[in-house]
Amino acid sequence: MYKALIVDDEKAVQIAVCKLGKWHTYHIDTPALASNGKEGLYAMRELRPNIVFIDMQMPVMNGIDFLKNAKKEFPDAMYIVISGYDDFSYAQNSIRLGAIDYILKPIMEEELNASIKKAVSLLNPNMDITADTEEQSISAGEVAAIIKDYIDKNYNQNLRLSYFSDKYYFSKEYLSKIFKGNYNIGIYEYVLEVRMKRAKELLLDGSLKIQWISDRLGYTDSNYFSKAFRTYYGMTPSQFRKDHEIYS
Repeated sequence: MYKALIVDDEKAVQIAVCKLGKWHTYHIDTPALASNGKEGLYAMRELRPNIVFIDMQMPVMNGIDFLKNAKKEFPDAMYIVISGYDDFSYAQNSIRLGAIDYILKPIMEEELNASIKKAVSLLNPNMDITADTEEQSISAGEVAAIIKDYIDKNYNQNLRLSYFSDKYYFSKEYLSKIFKGNYNIGIYEYVLEVRMKRAKELLLDGSLKIQWISDRLGYTDSNYFSKAFRTYYGMTPSQFRKDHEIYS
């Protein structure tokens, strides 16, 4: 597998490149990220990437200086410049410094993958990349469904939305918005809903202690569980049992 690195200070661009690139198709691992040229050089020395995407305008060390230094240390890597400037002289200068391609922001999927294919073809002219099945991009709606299924099965675990955000390259805010749009409820409100429904089911079994139920639902403090239950249903777990004539 080849390695790739994205050197860009714009998180949105990093996400777009990661999301739109057909990495599996071209036998490339998920790209590593750096937010400026200095970080990029450190990453180059540590990871030895084969393909490097470079933004020109970055803090600390800009793309031109990064490209000059990186090309000296790693002459065999393929460098692809990403820029918001549609200027021929800018592109010409990048090519002169050793870049193999120059793509404009906003990132377009077809253009990005054409550059990736070009880089891989230069790295290995004999590689057959047309026979591979192209990987399917997963939509935010599909990720929302995955999150919902995860909550249904793991409601007693602490939900780390960042796990899904990092894995599927959507921001946490965007995933939260899509989830609410699809299910008419916020992600963490849904976690609470699932826990509270399960709490009622467990409370109907008089042999189960409230402390055990609290632990089973993922609460580390039974008082906090009781407070959450009361806020949700307007009564404490003990009152719920009393109303349903459930006795330990």
